[in-house]
Amino acid sequence: MRDLKSTAQSIAKVLIDAGYTTYFAGGCVRDRLRDQQPKDYDIATSATPEQVKTLFPKADSIGAHFGVMLVKRNGHHFEIATFRNDGSYEDHRRPSSVTYSTPKEDAMRRDFTVNGLFEHPISSEIIDYIEGQSDLTNRSLRAIGDPNERFAEDALRLMRAIRFACVLDFKIEPKTCAAIRSNATKLQHISIERTRDEFNKILLSPHRARGLQLLVDTDLIKVFLPEVLDLIGCEQPPQWHPEGDVYEHTKIMLGMLKQDASLPLVLSVLFHDIGKPATYTYCEKEDRIRFNGHDAVGAEMARSILTRMRYPNQTIEAVEAMVANHMNFMHVRQMRTAKVKRFLARPHIEDEMELHRVDCASSNGITENYDFLQEKAAKFQHEPIIPPPLIKGADLIQLGYAPGPEFKQILTAVQTEQLEGRLVDSQQALHWVKQNFTI
Repeated sequence: MRDLKSTAQSIAKVLIDAGYTTYFAGGCVRDRLRDQQPKDYDIATSATPEQVKTLFPKADSIGAHFGVMLVKRNGHHFEIATFRNDGSYEDHRRPSSVTYSTPKEDAMRRDFTVNGLFEHPISSEIIDYIEGQSDLTNRSLRAIGDPNERFAEDALRLMRAIRFACVLDFKIEPKTCAAIRSNATKLQHISIERTRDEFNKILLSPHRARGLQLLVDTDLIKVFLPEVLDLIGCEQPPQWHPEGDVYEHTKIMLGMLKQDASLPLVLSVLFHDIGKPATYTYCEKEDRIRFNGHDAVGAEMARSILTRMRYPNQTIEAVEAMVANHMNFMHVRQMRTAKVKRFLARPHIEDEMELHRVDCASSNGITENYDFLQEKAAKFQHEPIIPPPLIKGADLIQLGYAPGPEFKQILTAVQTEQLEGRLVDSQQALHWVKQNFTI
């Protein structure tokens, strides 16, 4: 597969040689100026879609209404967009019409200054109509022109602002930040799927904890995830949680996660204590705050929230299981060997272990249960944690047992003895069954 940039330059050169003004546009320019490798190259040109089609007969029209064509070359895909002005945004997402325009007018319709830069594909000259280079230098995210107009045009830009602030680690310029807050309710016009996708990118960024705080500070969280606000001010037992309320605890945990944390893990951290406000009780006799059953309530809430936000079933099930199980770590040192092995055989155990680690590290700092499981995992690593069964239902039938619900009980009991190391082969297992279960 040929180099991405050189392929983009070869496409741009075809347009330039045909007499059309052509630039690299948007994120690829921003990233290159930040010494980051662009993941893709968008091309802006004075050529109309019909003229692009003439030069690239195999180009696909992915948005002819918006003047966008797709060219595939050397295994890469490139969007070629005609310089344009946008008409009215009646649905708060897409313009109802477009008219072709100049590079400067095209830059002025874009979202943020750092995304509005152009670069000549051959000479690498930067064309800056919106002071984007200055904002890059100052690490500032600023809307182009009137921020209220930009957010009224496309309400998804509200979430994109938070995402860029996190991914780029930029501060949001004060007027832009104020406009996000005053326009926050417009996010209701955006499909939950698009909001969710931007939210995921925020959660997967290195500055996810700051992203959560920005969503709270700008009131965007109220629109799509108001349950998080109930964590703010929900007090916890100070002897176990000196760090503060449930919200602070959650935010600290998010900040402690590794940069490459999986999405289910990050979501499970966000929701692991989501059931605490609903289960809060204060016992005067013990002078203690309790959250009895918050894990079960939280698991139900996590499923409801993620279903509402239309996450894939696989993600929902993983997060629900991790939230439901996160309090069971306190009992692991009292578990028999068989139960420890079953615990470690859970499908998302690595993420669950990380959830438990940051849960402890962000509060009381007690890691005995985590250390215990790490030692056990190391001990069991050279053998299957759950080995193949010694016997099956067919073996019980041969012994004369009638098929029925008790089969599961018998086979589970045999597996427990196997995991404890007391049964090592099928003959032993069959003899043990005859001794312990009546035909």
